[in-house]
Amino acid sequence: MASEEKKGNYIKFLGTAGARFVVIKQLRSSGGFILNFDGYRIHVDPGPGAIVKLNSSKPRLDPYHTDCVLISHRHLDHTNDVNVVIEGMTNGGLNKRGLLITPQDCLDNDPVVLRYVRNYLEKIIVVKEKEEIDLGPVKIIPVFKLQHGVENYAFLFQWKNGKILFISDTEFFEMPLKKKMADVLIVNTVLTERRQGVLHLCIDDAMKIIERVHPELAILTHFGMHIVQSKPWEIAEKLSRESGLKIIAANDGMRIDL
Repeated sequence: MASEEKKGNYIKFLGTAGARFVVIKQLRSSGGFILNFDGYRIHVDPGPGAIVKLNSSKPRLDPYHTDCVLISHRHLDHTNDVNVVIEGMTNGGLNKRGLLITPQDCLDNDPVVLRYVRNYLEKIIVVKEKEEIDLGPVKIIPVFKLQHGVENYAFLFQWKNGKILFISDTEFFEMPLKKKMADVLIVNTVLTERRQGVLHLCIDDAMKIIERVHPELAILTHFGMHIVQSKPWEIAEKLSRESGLKIIAANDGMRIDL
């Protein structure tokens, strides 16, 4: 019988910080987000403070009830707490269980996933572009590579009631997007305006992606300093009014039932 925290289908944002200064100052939390599909829990990008946010969440999200950790890419704001989250998922290594989904460069030289912690896991799956990962209640497809200076992917999550597309950190480029390829779209939106040489999406970039996919719900998250100062909820409301699409800005601790 699933615990209350694992019932239903939902997204829970443990943190919405993006870019180094918002993370360093913890103007927003940086714990990544949870996807729960009928009792199967995936922790995406457990950045700094993820283990704290799991334990202080209301209701508490017991780290041991995590089934899978997914890393989009190796940068610190996405991986800082991955080892302690794996320890929590495996009861300090006493129970060999759980799955890690990760790009190869998180395991190679200068690894972000420590070698001794890997032995605690039941399985590690190295991401390969377009290679489907079937977890039973949900299928995960790394649909295309992103452009961020390290190995990084856009992930499509398919479960019985719909699809979620997650676009992690990247510079804008012509992505192979299709209309209605996802019901829910999560876009890491760091910048208010595009900056030359900064491999992150700005608000206009995010809007182009949203219009291409045309989801039932678009969620902006992973905000840089200027977006935080510009009140992301007001930005999302304005985009929603102008486009006629449902667009919201994630908040720390926000839960969205699917």
